[in-house]
Amino acid sequence: MEAHAAEIHAHGEHPPEAHRSSRVDARVLGMFLFIASEVMLFGSFFTAYFFVRVANGYPWPPEGDHLPVFVAGMNTLILLTSSVTMHWALQSIKRGNRAGLKAGLVLTFLMGLTFLLTQIAEYARVGFAPSDNAFATIFYCLTGLHGAHVFIGLTLLLAATIRSFRGHYSPEHHHGVEIPGIYWHFVDVMWIVVYTTIYLL
Repeated sequence: MEAHAAEIHAHGEHPPEAHRSSRVDARVLGMFLFIASEVMLFGSFFTAYFFVRVANGYPWPPEGDHLPVFVAGMNTLILLTSSVTMHWALQSIKRGNRAGLKAGLVLTFLMGLTFLLTQIAEYARVGFAPSDNAFATIFYCLTGLHGAHVFIGLTLLLAATIRSFRGHYSPEHHHGVEIPGIYWHFVDVMWIVVYTTIYLL
């Protein structure tokens, strides 16, 4: 009883903090767990792609359908470059460079927006609709799912950019940049997989 009373006195009216890992911040861990669930979501669509193209021997793309490989390749370079600027933004705020943070976030957002608008424009020119055949359905599902993730990433980047111009981040407090950055890198990596699978193989 005395030991318990001493513990209460030591912590006042509030209980002691829960044990936490010093290696991974809970917010960062939460983002990694969310990304893991998103990988499984993409995996289900890639499974459908596998059965349509490999298991059933469906021609990819069907005769008469053409994919904008070159434009998608340029879009890929834009998205990969946006990962570099995102990394630059995070490293800048870690060093206390607010100008580098703002520039990096603005450039990342603009390149991500360019990628998304280009992808939407290509939908109007590919010449087939999602309901035309199995190929078209898988194409629109995979690229559209990724496009939805780009839109979410842009929303996170916009919020981080606005906060950066309001001076909310510092070398000690930058999770508002790091967490959207982790998500953005995931979006970039997933596009490489989608582009390679759908456009190149």
